[in-house]
Amino acid sequence: MSALCAVCGLRSRRFSAFMKLVGKTLGRTIWVSTIGALILCGAAIAQQPHTLTCDIRVHKNFHSKILDNDRDVLVYLPPGYDATKSRRYSILYLHDGQNLFDGATSFIPGQEWRVDETAQALIAAAKIEPLIIVGVYNNKDRINEYTPAADAKYKMGGKADLYGRMLVEELKPFIDAQYRTKKEARHTGLGGSSLGGLASLYVALKYSNVFGRVAVVSPSVWFANKQIVRYVDAQPKKPKVRIWMDIGTKEGRTGEEAQQAVNDARLLKETLVKKGWKVTKDLSYFEAAGAEHNEVAWAARVESILTFLFPRKM
Repeated sequence: MSALCAVCGLRSRRFSAFMKLVGKTLGRTIWVSTIGALILCGAAIAQQPHTLTCDIRVHKNFHSKILDNDRDVLVYLPPGYDATKSRRYSILYLHDGQNLFDGATSFIPGQEWRVDETAQALIAAAKIEPLIIVGVYNNKDRINEYTPAADAKYKMGGKADLYGRMLVEELKPFIDAQYRTKKEARHTGLGGSSLGGLASLYVALKYSNVFGRVAVVSPSVWFANKQIVRYVDAQPKKPKVRIWMDIGTKEGRTGEEAQQAVNDARLLKETLVKKGWKVTKDLSYFEAAGAEHNEVAWAARVESILTFLFPRKM
């Protein structure tokens, strides 16, 4: 999760307080506060040990011509990748890459999703198929890149189409060329949390010929007046996309906010069902009792996410 996200309050626990503080000076305050947040986070991160495990390759400063920016990309390789040169693997792309594998780079220092440890254990136990996992770093434009439509109230968002093009036209071809991937949509997943959940569902439905599996984790359904619900409802036909979706029951500063987040997630789930997805078959919906909107909560669900999206046999 980016420092900008924290300052803007897109984590529900901080959102209301921040908006009251900012008032009508939103634009300038974001950038002033972001600098301070980055400095504070940087100091904390410097004190954290790295927690990367397994075989993870690092691609620094991957450049996107479409977005005109750079970002780091991490690639987790499954056990035995180098030993069997002919084998190809399914692949999962995850947003907010700095939060997935390493506590030293995560939004909350020391708290990461433990994707590498969890995937390694599940593969060893033959609970999921061996797969490649790509962590795509965010940047200062996270809010805009992860949202399909602009939010008129907060005057942010709306670059998910460009972000999706970056994934499909630039990053995926690069990864497919560098690693032994199974290129077909049925072997390719996309996932993320919060605004990353919005981006994942939006991009996967738009490019269902590219992504056949998607993890929609704690989606910020409220953004842009629930535009993601209208987008799903407007689908002319149900694409062949397998969906994991979840929400925590305490994702809010107050009980009322948390319940609204749950209600929004239920609305999105019901809209998917109306369009033809079937719960337990190609849609898994989970409400995590007592779970908040943070990396610790999401780390606890990685096993279930991977098991549903990439079972040993499907």
